Amino acid sequence: MSVIQRIRDKGALIMFGLIALALISFILQDRALGGSRGGLFSNTTTLGKINGVVIERADFESRLSLTEKMYGQQAGPREQLVGNVWNQEVDRIVNEQEYDKLGLTVGNNELSEILFNPQTSPLKREFTDEATGQFNVEKAKQIIAQIKKSKNAEQIEMINEAYLKPAIQQKLRSKYNDLLQKAVYTPKWLVEKTQADNNAVASISYVSVPYGSIVDSTVKVSDDDILDYAKKHHKEFDKDDETRSINYIAFDATPNGSDSTNTTNQVLALKNDFAAATDAKAYLGKVGTEIPFKESYFSKAKLESSKKDTLVKLGAGQTFGPYYEGNNVVIAKVMGTKQWPDSAKVRHILIATTDGRSGQQVKEDTIAKKQADSIETAIKGGANFEQLCLKYSDDPGSKNKGGVYDFFPQGQMVPPFNEFAFDKPVGSKGVVKTDFGYHYIEVLGQKNPQTAYQVAFLAKPVLASPETVSAASTAAAQFSATSKSKEQFDDNAKKLNKTAIPSGEIKENDANVGGLGQSRTLVKWVYEHSAGDISEPFEVGDKYVVAIVSTVSKPGLPPASVLRPQVEAIVRNQKKAKQIIESKFTATTLEALSKSTGSAVLKADSLLFSNSFIPGAGMEPKVVGAAFNKSLKGIVSTPIAGASGVYVIRVENIGAKSSTTDLEAVKQSLVQSQRSAFYRSGEALRKAAVIKDYRSKFY
Repeated sequence: MSVIQRIRDKGALIMFGLIALALISFILQDRALGGSRGGLFSNTTTLGKINGVVIERADFESRLSLTEKMYGQQAGPREQLVGNVWNQEVDRIVNEQEYDKLGLTVGNNELSEILFNPQTSPLKREFTDEATGQFNVEKAKQIIAQIKKSKNAEQIEMINEAYLKPAIQQKLRSKYNDLLQKAVYTPKWLVEKTQADNNAVASISYVSVPYGSIVDSTVKVSDDDILDYAKKHHKEFDKDDETRSINYIAFDATPNGSDSTNTTNQVLALKNDFAAATDAKAYLGKVGTEIPFKESYFSKAKLESSKKDTLVKLGAGQTFGPYYEGNNVVIAKVMGTKQWPDSAKVRHILIATTDGRSGQQVKEDTIAKKQADSIETAIKGGANFEQLCLKYSDDPGSKNKGGVYDFFPQGQMVPPFNEFAFDKPVGSKGVVKTDFGYHYIEVLGQKNPQTAYQVAFLAKPVLASPETVSAASTAAAQFSATSKSKEQFDDNAKKLNKTAIPSGEIKENDANVGGLGQSRTLVKWVYEHSAGDISEPFEVGDKYVVAIVSTVSKPGLPPASVLRPQVEAIVRNQKKAKQIIESKFTATTLEALSKSTGSAVLKADSLLFSNSFIPGAGMEPKVVGAAFNKSLKGIVSTPIAGASGVYVIRVENIGAKSSTTDLEAVKQSLVQSQRSAFYRSGEALRKAAVIKDYRSKFY
């Protein structure tokens, strides 16, 4: 019994030792990775480091949320937004560090000049008078002052992020660019040499053998050949980041003919009830429609329907359809017609309840209504409309014009405003409520009366049925389950008559997969697996996708399989050049070479040093360069492996054409060329920065 106990005790000690060793290894590994994997003692809040500046996840999330609030749907999908905001942060940090080194700053007076200068202001879009097209400086100052005074932290942050910070960054960038531009120096000798090069001309005689004279399939290019070439030119091919790629098989889950028929039958089943409904808005609200009901009336030109030519021939209460409108099956019902003008002129005074830009409430509804009613009473009593408008109206687009909106087309204004302007006769006055607040409106004029139509649309989208989706999902699942190796993956694809589609390079923080679109989950899977691994089905858009990791390219030189599309043709031509030179270029004169190669002796006159084009041969930089080698004048060159074939040349003459450009023009051209390269200065700063990117651990 004691022996058994001793064994157990020793076993326990061994087990404890192994556990301790594993924990120590885990902690050390996590520390070696900079805490980026969220281990026991790691910092799991750091999203990245840019030249030592830490980007915390909480701060980054705040930026994301603020951007989403500022731009709404225009901000794009969150996965894409993460990348955009990250790039903005990296650019901001590396540029600000450079500005700090140079002592560049933006003073208050400079900032004010940027914000409120009619030519440069980033506020122009929000505070430009629609009628005059003039930037309303005072209104811009007033609104910004009000927001700052309100102490609303969120609104103040939005102003800072949307206007102040970008304005400061733009000014600093401008100063930085000015420094770079003014640093350009072009010495006189370089100007003179450039002018001489531009004017240099040469003529040659040559014999050539094109690479196309050897069939590609006879020249084998191995992976070692590919890698040998890439190593010699590694700066062209080295990758700063790891990239991966996949091949994938897609199973379509888009609606089929049966789904279209089902949707059409669904709409047809509602047709009679829709035709009989006296309140179309309520009916559509109950059964649902993809095309919202608009209570207004629209001229034929304004009707948003591909069947407008048919709809305008229907009487009130009549229906048409079903028909296809985009991805919807639609039945249209003409509710009624009216004689409306095609444009109207009004004047109004707006008492706002909501800020049109931020959507924030600015005044209680009851207070605004009372103020609008008071204005109506005052005008009925003889008060001056223009004076009241200037004093009380919250519409910056019209208050300085007496509240007037000159003839505007039907449908331009919000519905209640539009209804009053077009449905009421000229001279009508009254208070109208819209989403912006209360308007006191007077109709001043109307033009070109014509028939306007109120049309209701019962529209149902054609969606993939559960059966269609299930069929695609099941097929993808079966494919994945029976594909346990690359060979099986390829065989199963062949049986289904499907071709695996390559994705191209995928980086660790990408949100998109080439050929598929957005799928952050698929990208994360790719980086959690190894080459040859095959995925479970992923739902990407309207497809189910099964992927195999085809390549993993670590930073540095990619593998031959990745390099081959770029390098194979170059290496093959090099091998062809060697064959051609060894077999055909054995003579020492052009005439003898013409016989040995079967190619005629050709001439090329007026070759330009500044242009690598040879008439009849194409772009041949090496050959044109050799044409200006004075040591080859009257002498046959050694074979030159060019872009399209092998050449042997004899320089007949080197001269110069008369100059048509003076030295100052050449100098300005050189200066401009150098300055134009500075647009890449930001890219250079970013490339030189030490960037630790841990986003993939969080998103």
